[in-house]
Amino acid sequence: MKLFYSPGACSLGIHVLLQEIGKPFELEKVELAKGEQFQPPFTSVNPKLKVPVLQRDDGSILTEYPAIAFYLARSNPELKLLPTDVEGEARALEVLDYMVATMHMRGVTRIFRPGAFTPSAVDEEKVQQAGRDFVTNGFAVLAPVLGDKDYLLGEYSIADTALFFLERWCRGRAALAMPPAFEEHFERMLTRPAVQRALAAEGLI
Repeated sequence: MKLFYSPGACSLGIHVLLQEIGKPFELEKVELAKGEQFQPPFTSVNPKLKVPVLQRDDGSILTEYPAIAFYLARSNPELKLLPTDVEGEARALEVLDYMVATMHMRGVTRIFRPGAFTPSAVDEEKVQQAGRDFVTNGFAVLAPVLGDKDYLLGEYSIADTALFFLERWCRGRAALAMPPAFEEHFERMLTRPAVQRALAAEGLI
């Protein structure tokens, strides 16, 4: 398999999953800051112009974070990265989709790229504040899900990898305070060998 990624992007969560699984895979860096996602050869790999992208062993391409995470979990059931009962699986996908589609795409993207949401530079601060509100409200929504557990679903799962990249952004470029339980979750994630390997491979530590 090959993961198309950009250092520190949301693809970091998929990278962590691949490290957790421990099977051979390659990394292909896509420099988003240089606009490589808009240029060949990447445009032929993913016309959606974003990472993560997983190229599977048969050469087929899989895109979108929830789909890739689901595929990796279901392809490696022995690691129990996703609940096996219908209710547990539905809840895992529910929280995963909320983090990716709302907290990331509607929240953090506004913070990092306000110009994509308004033609007027004078409105960019309002756009960024709206993004901060989405993320802050997102943690409030997730707080009762995490509760006092070590991981979102109780056991470590694909959902925690998405929460990790959000938490890392809040600790870094987004500069957003997180509730204590999420600070603890982030620190807990940092102790996982797979997380440490992914961060090191991307040059983030």
